Amino acid sequence: MPDPVVITRPLAQARALADQVAALGRPVELLPLLDIAPLADPAPLQAVLAGLAEYALVAFVSPNAIDAAFAYIKQWPPGVTLAVLGEGSRSALAAHGISADAVNIVSPADPARSDSEHLLQTLDLDALRGRRVLIIRGESGRELMGEGLRAAGALVEFVAAYRRSVPVLTPALRAQLGHLLARQNDWIITSSEALRGLLGLLEAIDAEAFNTTSGARPDAAAETNVVRMQRQHLIVPHARIAETANKLGFKRLTLTGSGDERLLAALQSCP
Repeated sequence: MPDPVVITRPLAQARALADQVAALGRPVELLPLLDIAPLADPAPLQAVLAGLAEYALVAFVSPNAIDAAFAYIKQWPPGVTLAVLGEGSRSALAAHGISADAVNIVSPADPARSDSEHLLQTLDLDALRGRRVLIIRGESGRELMGEGLRAAGALVEFVAAYRRSVPVLTPALRAQLGHLLARQNDWIITSSEALRGLLGLLEAIDAEAFNTTSGARPDAAAETNVVRMQRQHLIVPHARIAETANKLGFKRLTLTGSGDERLLAALQSCP
C-alpha cells in the first residue's frame, strides 16, 4: 500500500488538492497547520479596498489574502496591476473572476522560486518609483517585499485581511500527530511558518512526555517526536521552504515548484 499523503494547508485550500491526491489512489490525511480566521474588525480593510483605484500595484501574499480581500471587492479597478507569488494565488484569482486576459498579473518567472525575492526581480521597479503600492497579507508577515519596494522608491502600504495562527494542541491533534508519526508519509508542506509551527507542537508533546516534575528522568536513547518528524519525506513547492526545512533538520525533501500539478507529479514519482 502506498504511503499516505499528509496535506498541511489551511482547510479551505486543502480539500481540492485532497480530492486530486485521492484520485491517484493515495490515502490522504488532512492536517491543517495554520488556522485562518476573519479579522475581528474588517473596517480598516474595507476602507483601504474602497480606494484600490489609487494604487499602481496591489500585491497579495497568499491565496488566503485573495479570498479574504475579495469578500469585499466587487470589481477590480482597470489599470491596477496585480502581483502574486505562485500558481495557487493565480488559481484563487481565477476563482474570483480575475484572469490575465483582463488584468495585468505579475508573478515570479521561475515557479520553483515563488517568493518575495523573485517577485521583486520580476516587477518593473523603476515604473513604481513615487507611486502607491498596497500589500495585502495576514496580520503579520515577512517585510522583505515592502522593504524592496520602498528601496526602489515606491510608496508602500500594508493592510491585514485575515488572522493566521498555529492550531492549539488539543487531545485530538496530539492523537493525530502520534498516529501519523507511527509510519512514513509524504508530507505536503506549503508554508515555512506551518513547518515551524508543526515542530513547535511536537516539541510541546516531547516536553510533556519528558516532564521531570514526578522525579522521572528522560531516557537519552528515546526517540523524540521531533526526530521522527525529521525522518519523514517532505514535498515543498518553494525553494525558501526547502531552505527552512534543511535548517530544521529535514533531509528527505522534494522541491516541486509552484502549482498543484507539480505537487501531484511529484507524488506520482515517489517510490
